[in-house]
Amino acid sequence: MRALRIHAAAADEAAEAAAWYEKERPGLGIEFEHAIDAALDLLEEAIVPLTSVPGTAGARGVKRLILRRFPYSVIVYERDAEIFVIAFAHHARRPGYWRERL
Repeated sequence: MRALRIHAAAADEAAEAAAWYEKERPGLGIEFEHAIDAALDLLEEAIVPLTSVPGTAGARGVKRLILRRFPYSVIVYERDAEIFVIAFAHHARRPGYWRERL
């Protein structure tokens, strides 16, 4: 199992998204949280291959895990035995905004 660290801004993003989904439909925020938790479990266990993000960040080793049900990607940077979660990025909003967190 790999160590997992989450950037504080990424944790805030996930909480804000969950709150928004919950406001849209009761129970949906909890489902979003479950999807995030499942993705983090997959990252810790190295169960699924990650895809590189486009551009220079991808060339630097930044990868993503795309959620199935929600339009979000978990943006990560792998370092030795650690996974650093940089962002929980919505697919249609501000592409690449998280690059400053590297």
